[in-house]
Amino acid sequence: MFEPSAELVARLGPDRVAARLARERRLWVGERRVAARIARLGLRLLGLAGRAYHEFLDVQLVENIVTLPGLPRAFDGFRLLQLTDLHSDIDPVLIDRVIERLAGARFDRAVLTGDYHNEIGLPWEDSLSLTLRLVPHLGANPLAVLGNHDFLAKVEPLEAGGLRVLLNESVAIERDGARLWICGVDDAHSFRTHDLRAASAGIPSGECRVLLSHTPETADEAAALGYDLHLSGHTHGGQICLPGGRIIVRKARVPRPLLAGPWKVGRMIGYTSRGTGSCGVPGRLNCPPEITTHILRCA
Repeated sequence: MFEPSAELVARLGPDRVAARLARERRLWVGERRVAARIARLGLRLLGLAGRAYHEFLDVQLVENIVTLPGLPRAFDGFRLLQLTDLHSDIDPVLIDRVIERLAGARFDRAVLTGDYHNEIGLPWEDSLSLTLRLVPHLGANPLAVLGNHDFLAKVEPLEAGGLRVLLNESVAIERDGARLWICGVDDAHSFRTHDLRAASAGIPSGECRVLLSHTPETADEAAALGYDLHLSGHTHGGQICLPGGRIIVRKARVPRPLLAGPWKVGRMIGYTSRGTGSCGVPGRLNCPPEITTHILRCA
C-alpha cells in the first residue's frame, strides 16, 4: 500500500490526499472494463483493425495560434508544446513514434496533461518507464498534471525523472523581465481533487495564467476565475469517430465544442487535444492523434 511522503501531503493537502487514495483503492479493485475487448472485436469484425492501428501511429504535429490579450510582449511567439493521454503502455511502439515526431517540433516549453497509464487496476511500472523514456526529448523543465488513469504514487518517480507534476500548483516562466504562469490542477474527472484557486494562489492580479487540466470539465470554473488559457485532453476527440471526426462517445460532461480542438468560454481561450495516444485499444478512426504546439500571440 502506498504511503505518501510528508512533502506530497503538504503539496496536495491531507484531505485531498486521503480522498484521492480512497478513490484509487476503489478503482484498483473494481471490475475490469470490457469496452476495450468489445472495441477490439468490433474493429476485427468490420475489417478495420489494420486501418485503426495505422491511424493510432499516425501522430500529427498540429499548430494552434492563440491570441491572448494579457500576454506580455516578451512572450509573443512563445511556443508551448502539449502532449496528453499517452497511455504509454498500450503499445511500446507509440513512444518511439512520439520521439520521432518531436524531432521535428519547435517549442519553448513542453506540458503534459495527464493519463500516462492505460488500464486502471493493472500495474503501472511499464507505463512509468515508457513515460520517463520520453522526458529527455521534452526540452528543459517540462511540466505536467495527472489524469484519471494516474495514481499519486507516480508523482515522485516522475519528478525524479525530470517531469515536474503540478498538484494544484503553479510555476512562473520568466523572459526579459516578464512572467507567464503555468498552473496545474489535479484530476477533476474521477478523483475530483482539483483546486483552481489554489493553483493560482499568490499570482499578482493581471498576470497571464495558463491552466493545465486533464479534462475540459473545469472550463466554466476556470473562466469565472479569470484564467487566460485552458489546455486539456481526456476526451481523445472521440478516438473512434464517424467520417469527418464526428464523435460517437463522449468522455466528458461538457458541450460538444469543448470535446476537441479550440474553443472559448467567456473571455477565456481553450483547447482540447485529441490526445497523443489511445485508450483501451491501440486504434483510432477518423480522429488522428496529435502533438500540439500552441503559438502564443499578443492581442
